[in-house]
Amino acid sequence: MKKDKKKKAKVTYVDDGRTIADMSGVKGSRIVPKDKGRSRTRSEYREMFETYIAAVKMMFLPMLAVLGIIAAAFLLVYFIL
Repeated sequence: MKKDKKKKAKVTYVDDGRTIADMSGVKGSRIVPKDKGRSRTRSEYREMFETYIAAVKMMFLPMLAVLGIIAAAFLLVYFIL
C-alpha cells in the first residue's frame, strides 16, 4: 500500500560574485568590526550628546502628559478611598 514518491530535483545555486551589500566585513554569521581598538573622537561624543539632547527635548511634552495622567489617576483613587 505504499505509494512511490518521486524525488525532487535538488536545486544547486551558483555564486556569481554579485551582492546587494558589501559583505567584506562578514565572517561566518557574525559581523566583524573593522576598527576594534579605535577610540571615539571628541566630536563623535559631542554628536552623540547632541542627538541625546534632541531626543529628550522631543519627548519632554509627551512625558509630562503621561505623568499628569498618572498623577490624576493617583489623586482620584486617593480621594475615593
